[in-house]
Amino acid sequence: MHQETGPALAAVLAVLGILVAPHIQPAWLLSLIVVLVSGVLLLIRGTKFVAVSIIVTAVLYGLGLLSLAVFAATLAIVVPGEYAFRVTGGGPRSYIPYFLTGCAGGLLAMYYVGVFSPLTVLIGVLVAVLLRAALTGREDALMIEALGVAMAQQLFYEIGYIVDLWVLAVAALIGLTFGYFAYRLKTADLSGLFSGAIIGLLLIVFADVRWFFIMLVFFILGSAATKFRYREKDALGVAQSHGGVRGYFNVFANGLVATAGAVLFGITGHEAFIALFLGSVASAAADTVASEIGVMGGDPYLITTLERVPPGTNGGVTVLGEVVATGAAVVVSLAALLLGVASLPIAAVGIVAGFIGTNVDSVVGATLENRGVFGNAGTNLAATLAGGVAAFLLALMVV
Repeated sequence: MHQETGPALAAVLAVLGILVAPHIQPAWLLSLIVVLVSGVLLLIRGTKFVAVSIIVTAVLYGLGLLSLAVFAATLAIVVPGEYAFRVTGGGPRSYIPYFLTGCAGGLLAMYYVGVFSPLTVLIGVLVAVLLRAALTGREDALMIEALGVAMAQQLFYEIGYIVDLWVLAVAALIGLTFGYFAYRLKTADLSGLFSGAIIGLLLIVFADVRWFFIMLVFFILGSAATKFRYREKDALGVAQSHGGVRGYFNVFANGLVATAGAVLFGITGHEAFIALFLGSVASAAADTVASEIGVMGGDPYLITTLERVPPGTNGGVTVLGEVVATGAAVVVSLAALLLGVASLPIAAVGIVAGFIGTNVDSVVGATLENRGVFGNAGTNLAATLAGGVAAFLLALMVV
């Protein structure tokens, strides 16, 4: 336990900083005091980056980039949460005490400074555990973690979206449960678990649970397509790496645009943002299914030149791939229609957008990805963005 003395002292310092924060103005004065006191931690073994995380947060507050509530909540999430993670062994199960400690600390810190924004705190905690999982092994992880938590919280704090506590609790439970089972079924790693939980939470909070079910349809289609004749694809060298286990890069590449659509719909209520969401999800589903099943349709044609290329070549398309891609877009759009999220015109737009998105993926793959400009995640993001924007523009014409 001796090696945890430094982190414990950092947690005490963070608590003291929160307690005095409302009473020391201007903000830059508190920032200066926290930076100077945190400098002592730099002299203690094992606390270098804990100290840096506190300093980064204090400097952002001093510069006026963080509100008092977000400054206090960030310290209360990251520092005690990291301590809880370390003293419980630092394994996968240690994310549970990190999460619980972060939630309790963040809520208490905000309440102490006179603010009650549970959505902001929950987003901050989920970003914290996501970054903790994604940056495992990096010495500067805590510094990046503190910065990410602070910026994410400040964004949602400024949005000021009001959500019923019961809805928020149910959304968090559903999102985390979905992520947990994806992790247990080996379709996502820890970073994929938490990134999936964030997306699920935002979909339910800013729209409703039906939007989450539409995303779930994509997840089921994608997982089934990945497992389809996996051994045969593996033998050909065209199977997904790591057995198809998704990390945060893949989750955000396929879900970021859709989540933005849900958030914008929640804020504005405009139907065109339903199309943005649906077109993006339909594109993600179409692209995933086309890649995983279409690759078994014989030697593909390169979409830019129509030359024959080996299976698995970026930008290669097959007739089978185009058919199953369209089918996947139809399934996602039909789900949105049956769930009452999309009208018939918007559902039709979703199908068209799915076809557009998967072929944009092929074009980007044949050009930018083959030249090393983009990785697979970047190509997927380009495809979902293209499909979402196409659906958004088409919707403006029909609604």
